[in-house]
Amino acid sequence: MKKNLLKNPAVQSLIASLLCIFLGLLIGYIVLLFINPAGAWDSIVEVVKNFMHSPRPERQLRSLGTTLVRTAPLLMCALSVLFAYKVGLFNIGVAGQYVAGVCAALYAALAWGWGWLPCMLFALAAGAVLGTLVGLLKAYCNVNEVISGIMLNWITLYTTNMLLSKVKEVASPYTLHLTSNAPQALLPTLGLGRFFSDNQYVTIAVPLAILFAIGVNIVLDRTRFGYELKATGNNRNAAKYCGMAEKRNIILTLVIAGALAGLGGSMLYLTDLEQWSVTATSVPGMGFNGIAATFLGGLNPIGTIFASYFIQHITDGGTNVDLTMYCAQISDLISAIIIYLCGFVLFIKQSMNKRIAKNEELRLQKARLAAEEGGTK
Repeated sequence: MKKNLLKNPAVQSLIASLLCIFLGLLIGYIVLLFINPAGAWDSIVEVVKNFMHSPRPERQLRSLGTTLVRTAPLLMCALSVLFAYKVGLFNIGVAGQYVAGVCAALYAALAWGWGWLPCMLFALAAGAVLGTLVGLLKAYCNVNEVISGIMLNWITLYTTNMLLSKVKEVASPYTLHLTSNAPQALLPTLGLGRFFSDNQYVTIAVPLAILFAIGVNIVLDRTRFGYELKATGNNRNAAKYCGMAEKRNIILTLVIAGALAGLGGSMLYLTDLEQWSVTATSVPGMGFNGIAATFLGGLNPIGTIFASYFIQHITDGGTNVDLTMYCAQISDLISAIIIYLCGFVLFIKQSMNKRIAKNEELRLQKARLAAEEGGTK
């Protein structure tokens, strides 16, 4: 029973993810000990506690709501990476596709006065366009999607800064607030904020992202379309021989991946929780954190939901670290260590499989020897 349980891919993913989390927190704690041992334990506890840091229940609920708001776009970026990876593609351009969604949603809302639904659809289309460019280059020119994706990240960032500079505040580099300038573009709450001490930023984006995760899981594992996509990723030549349109599948995969990331950008900025800075010199970490959430979730859409929340949980919890003992970047360092270790989930699963196979081989050898000795007697 124990052997069968450990061979279960879901159990392996869970064990590997928990091990990475534990090691990440341990290494983060050791780093804090080297910097200032006096506050190391309290600081690592604050990272883990996050919204429980506040002594008042209503403030805890508001903080939890804010973490969930930021989890929704992170989950969409993770799904974007996962969808492409299942088809044998590494969508590192997810960060640029996310930025394209932010740009489309904010510009449509502030410059054209669109409502929230058209803004979201426009953001989805913007991300899909970037995915299409990467897909066309991959399918017809055999350009590695990592190279083209990274280049488009920076092109999209500076294009976004240029466009959104037309809808920014006069005295600051940040875009105008939707609440006062485009309230029609704010995502509806449907009463969700009521459960988080009237946190107005908790919108339909949270359940919508979860529904997309379930949808991606169904598409990939329960449909002919998903089977063809994964078959193309496993072996393009074999898929072509079987009559599958491998080029179309590659392009379509990256279109869908880009659309998911672009939609994620609108899920955060159409809540008015954050404003875009037109002086940004690097792409947001949301897209790259999505890569970590994908692997921490064991390359499973449902597991990615929990992994995305955990990564956002420790990211927000890091802001509670005592800045009188540590610099402001220490929270980012702890989060980065854990996120970095998330990349070893697959390695840990492979090691577990090798260990299980070796133990089974030893058992078979012992059983064979015992049978031979019994036959001799």
